Amino acid sequence: MISQTALPALLYLPGTQAFRLPIRFSAFAISLLAFAWHQVAAPTMPRARMQGWVVAVLSLLGLMLFHPQTVTLTAGFAQIGVYLAVIAPLFWAPHFVKSPEQMARLFWILLMCSGANAAVGVLQVYDPARWLPQEFSRVVTQSTIGLGAVTYVGAHGQQIVRPPGLFDTPGAVAGPAMFAALLGLIFSVSPIPAWKRALSLAMAASGFAAIYLSQVRISLVVAVLMMAVYAFVLFRQGRGARSTQFAFLAVGILMFSFFLALTMGGASIAERFKSLFADDPLAVYQQARGAQLKYTFAELLYQYPFGAGLGRWGMASGYFGSLDPNIPPIWAEIQFTGWMIDGGVLMIALYVAALFTTAQSHFRLARLPNHPRLGTCAAVVLAAGIGPAVMIVSFTPFVAQIGIQYWFLAGALHGVACRYGAQDA
Repeated sequence: MISQTALPALLYLPGTQAFRLPIRFSAFAISLLAFAWHQVAAPTMPRARMQGWVVAVLSLLGLMLFHPQTVTLTAGFAQIGVYLAVIAPLFWAPHFVKSPEQMARLFWILLMCSGANAAVGVLQVYDPARWLPQEFSRVVTQSTIGLGAVTYVGAHGQQIVRPPGLFDTPGAVAGPAMFAALLGLIFSVSPIPAWKRALSLAMAASGFAAIYLSQVRISLVVAVLMMAVYAFVLFRQGRGARSTQFAFLAVGILMFSFFLALTMGGASIAERFKSLFADDPLAVYQQARGAQLKYTFAELLYQYPFGAGLGRWGMASGYFGSLDPNIPPIWAEIQFTGWMIDGGVLMIALYVAALFTTAQSHFRLARLPNHPRLGTCAAVVLAAGIGPAVMIVSFTPFVAQIGIQYWFLAGALHGVACRYGAQDA
């Protein structure tokens, strides 16, 4: 959990862009190494409900390696490696997490890492000379637009770069900021020492402020959705008072953070997020990522209904792609597009089924009457998992570190459930 923040944070340091590939890969390599240990030395455990679906996803990718338009074997194996690294924690995490107390410590570690990320993001707007990284990702700086596309005018007329947090890509702080906001609020209404509740509340405020300052609207929508899911599950668990307290506190922090962001980001912040309510939600989405979704199901579906081969988009294409004009790279901004390229409609069906089964399983665990501590952990994992699952329409979470976190929490919860004999809930 710590490595998923600490390793990418190395790119925050000057002179690290030359080592970007090994640094980026290292966060995925840890998952792959743990998976290798699982295959060789791990004791047998009951299978999670969703494991069959993800095994089917990986099997389909293995078949796609032989697709005639797979760029190269190297690119194909790289693409499979990314998928496997993201999914692998579902298999190995259950062996390391055995109790609700361990889960609570994991949640706390995730809050500290995400909260630190969000706090740095806020400081990058407040004092950019001190806190912004000296070098940004070359993916951004070497584009035709450069940093112009990721800046806006602040409250005092200054140019503000969308904060990257502990990373090198502008706006990247919005992802961890969502989890800082969610977990910060969860801990702030939990029966823990007062100083921990105060620190958690500060982390939640930093999370929301970082989202506003990064101007990533989908992150705000997803963060609110995650909190709504958590409050709903609390209510269904019969903890109505805690649910109400959580909901009111969430609204208060949401508003406080907005006004805090306004003092630094100015009218640009208000205009950006006001656009969420300028039209109906479908029209807003159409202006943002709707074109990519339409491209997926109106063009790619008919061109490549069974996939376009591996290594044609994402990191695998960028680092190992071919210059063959007959197999050009395909641009993918959302997960649906990536799935259509990698395995067609069957890939979409299998992965969506895995995500649905996961959410269903977590909801059932959250409502087990005889295991309240397990239910508490399941409620947090369900709410945290809704974020990446929903973001498939606006981002590519399941070939990124947020996907590793998703399957790690799912695997950890399965490990706890097995100890309670509730893995088949």
